[in-house]
Amino acid sequence: MSLRPLEAGAMFWAGRDPLETVREVKSLGARSGQLGVPGDLDLAGAAAGWRAAIEAEGFALVTVFAAYVGEDYADIPTVERTVGFIPPGFRAEREARTLEVIDFAAAVGVRSFACHIGCVPEDRADGNYTAVRDMVRRICDHAASHGMNFALETGQEPAKVLLEFFEDVARPNLAVNFDPANMILYGSGDPIEALGILGPHVVSVHAKDGDWPNPAVAGSLGVERPLGSGAVGMERFVAKLREIGYKGTLNVEREGTSPEQWRGDVAAAVSLLNSLTQ
Repeated sequence: MSLRPLEAGAMFWAGRDPLETVREVKSLGARSGQLGVPGDLDLAGAAAGWRAAIEAEGFALVTVFAAYVGEDYADIPTVERTVGFIPPGFRAEREARTLEVIDFAAAVGVRSFACHIGCVPEDRADGNYTAVRDMVRRICDHAASHGMNFALETGQEPAKVLLEFFEDVARPNLAVNFDPANMILYGSGDPIEALGILGPHVVSVHAKDGDWPNPAVAGSLGVERPLGSGAVGMERFVAKLREIGYKGTLNVEREGTSPEQWRGDVAAAVSLLNSLTQ
């Protein structure tokens, strides 16, 4: 199906009936989105149901996003210990799971995979840095065998650190899934400036909002907010996306809410984005 540039979509999670899930997302005003895959979800035989659902509903699935068992986003020290590929104790099982999710995405017909790889060290000589760099290269090569890209989620390190890591990995199918709110929630930099730095590599975008961390609480994360009520500044963000020539969709992400609030916040966010982009 044909999507217009900067069309509003939604990020949503697998775990329920695919057809019912896609219909719910469409009822919120989105014709496209990203599918999140929980780390404990059994993927055996799951691709056929998702492919049938998106085809039946004329829905465009632009990215499959992986989460992992054991991840905890309580605060920044906990993120550093548990999230993505940086914690060495999780690395082998998460690499295997990542390849499984990529195979699932390919079977569904999706050409982009994304995840958080964790807080990338600034020191290129750090053993965790080199191990994860090599792991990302292997994942990129596996994704490339399916004609897919691997999009790194932003926010857990400054944009310049992520760009240096990106250039060091040196794989043509490595890309960026840009999340402006994460830059704020982690206190890692102004999202508009970061988008300018990473812009040439951005293939997908989260539309998410939030407030900066409390400077009086060391290691704290900021607070996610409904789109338009946080510190991102959606008009500035959309203007910057146009400036860098981004033509993809804007996938509303809203976490940590009840199902009822999620539906209301996503529908309101889609409406807001439509008012800014049409």
